[in-house]
Amino acid sequence: MSRCSPLSLHTIVAATILAPAVSLPLSVAAQQYPVKTVRFIIPFPPGGPTDIMGRMATDILSRATGQQFVPDNRGGAGGNIGAELCAKSPPDGYTLCMITAAQGVSPAIYRKMNYDPVKDLATITLMASLPSLLTVHPNLPAKTVKEVIALARAKPDGMSYASTGNGSSPHMLMEMFKFMTGVKMVHIPYKGQAPAVVDQMSGQVQLAFNTAISVLPQVEAKRLRPVAISTRERFPPMPDLPTIEESGVKGFDGGSWQGVGAPAGTPPEIIRRVNTLLVSELKTPAMREQMIKRGGIVSANSPEEFSAFLRTEIARWTKIARAANISID
Repeated sequence: MSRCSPLSLHTIVAATILAPAVSLPLSVAAQQYPVKTVRFIIPFPPGGPTDIMGRMATDILSRATGQQFVPDNRGGAGGNIGAELCAKSPPDGYTLCMITAAQGVSPAIYRKMNYDPVKDLATITLMASLPSLLTVHPNLPAKTVKEVIALARAKPDGMSYASTGNGSSPHMLMEMFKFMTGVKMVHIPYKGQAPAVVDQMSGQVQLAFNTAISVLPQVEAKRLRPVAISTRERFPPMPDLPTIEESGVKGFDGGSWQGVGAPAGTPPEIIRRVNTLLVSELKTPAMREQMIKRGGIVSANSPEEFSAFLRTEIARWTKIARAANISID
């Protein structure tokens, strides 16, 4: 058996003693995190579902830590401007951001992106899934999915639909609807859900997929008429509203979602701390009830589960984009 030299033995002992001390500062830093204001990037303009959910997250984290998590709306390019800004920020825990359904769609349709949602963003938790309502202007003579399809077929390219931008969830849901039903409609992209809903209520566009969280007040006020829900399951606050699949479009199932992330390379201890703070609050009965009233269904999963979900979404929308021949330069 070989023997260690005094020097090598001393080195081994020193390394053994110092190893916990080397890892300790990061652990302590994570426990004390944050010690200053945290920027929280919301990659869509104020007023839409991402803004609503982002501000909910900042409120939870600010109350839980006693430090300010400041919302920073950076809309544009279907959510990619803000997401790229987050991806390229220092991975020190002092920049967080919303990761949305747009990050599940963008790799499927954009020929060139300046960041990779999987490689350049660290997932923290999927906050909620957001079923979308197929809504029409009240003056549109269509109250069912079959009537919408018949009207669109009678006027090829004569109907227009709003979205929150190229590659956004409302855009892709309608493109999937068009592909599965064979109808044609004109796409009118906006820079966010709020301006899109305003123009739909005024009648400048006829229909849209809108997240329930953003249009329930308009639906309740009868400024927009709900036709169907996008998910395979019915929406609890509107149990009588049929799904699109129930309405005859077999296999249709889709919706939006909202999660929290950070730049890739953010210390795992900080990722876990933020996850714990968010998930513990999101899983309370009061928060679940509040989320349903706002049009969402709480998810509150682990960073690993959110990462797997994101990869699945990208693969799913890639298939749809190829089948519908959708691509953006």
